[in-house]
Amino acid sequence: MSVAVGMAFAGILFPPSADAAKNPKDVRRATVQVSEFGHLPDGSTVHLYTLANAKGSVAKIISFGATLTELWIPDRTGRKRDIVLGFDNLEGYLGKDPYFGAIVGRYGNRIAKGLFTLDGKQYSLAINNPPNSLHGGTSGFDRKNWQGQPLEVEHGAAVKLTYHSADEEENYPGNLDVSVTYTLTDDNELKIQYSATTDKPTVLNLTNHSYFNLAGEGTILNEILYLNADQYTPTDATLIPTGVIAPVAGTPYDFRTPTALGARMNALQKEGGYDINYVVNGQPGTLRLAARVKDPDSGREMEVWTTQPGVQLYTSIGLDGSIVGKRGVAYPKSAAFCLETQHYPDSPNRPNFPSTVLRPGQVYTEETIYKFFAK
Repeated sequence: MSVAVGMAFAGILFPPSADAAKNPKDVRRATVQVSEFGHLPDGSTVHLYTLANAKGSVAKIISFGATLTELWIPDRTGRKRDIVLGFDNLEGYLGKDPYFGAIVGRYGNRIAKGLFTLDGKQYSLAINNPPNSLHGGTSGFDRKNWQGQPLEVEHGAAVKLTYHSADEEENYPGNLDVSVTYTLTDDNELKIQYSATTDKPTVLNLTNHSYFNLAGEGTILNEILYLNADQYTPTDATLIPTGVIAPVAGTPYDFRTPTALGARMNALQKEGGYDINYVVNGQPGTLRLAARVKDPDSGREMEVWTTQPGVQLYTSIGLDGSIVGKRGVAYPKSAAFCLETQHYPDSPNRPNFPSTVLRPGQVYTEETIYKFFAK
């Protein structure tokens, strides 16, 4: 292991794998570098973890929000582009940030009217998306500075981030200890592994809120989506599920045949794009294909594999060009898509949905893998 010197930068370079050691001219070594990304108003340091795999792909994660800030993936010609939205500096993430790349919780997505009942006791949450609570409240996990630790793994680079959420934080019960591990493998997979324990019964729904654009620029209207989902959860006008689990057949929400994201937006009841939860086919708790997206121009393809029961398709309806992101680019409507693997919205109030209750003695574990190809 070597450590780079410098007042503002400390780099950690893990040694090559056994394969690389045998063939040093053929295989690059994966590395993890640690540097400073900025300082919060209280003076605490936000760290940047740069993961590079043996193929030269790069993922950058900051400790604030355990946020994926950059993801450099090659196209069919080998040219790498950053395919996630975000900001160049910490100030952007502290300002008007629509959860770019963050880990959201305790409860990703919406809880109706900010209310749920657990073991006979009602809990009242912040109404930050009127009339509902969204993504953990006004100061959810995306607004916390996590603790990071680079990990040595075979055939890739990894960082583990941890956060302790105190009892009654954002009015959620229980002291919760959470860890999220990002691994960029040498096969161009970005793995996200979640783990959590609690000392009181609570509800928990973690996801990563990355905004993807496989072309690296422009809109995603021509990018082609396949969803391994026969059903979805229709919502009311406030995006709360009605409780019905409905077939996608015959609706604009049917992506079982690969279809351009922009092909049917005009037929949606909600003007502007998609913001809806799908029921991933197969058994929750087992790793299975949820989605596949292809950008015809660059040849980049992304598969989403997950243990979660659902995935939220969101086509950046809230962007309107007013947010200026990395490299001075203003993000328009449909600048990106999100595929947020998750439990269903408002599950604490829907007994027919898979449970999001975590109790003492249990360990919350979920995994999502974003696999990248170029054809």
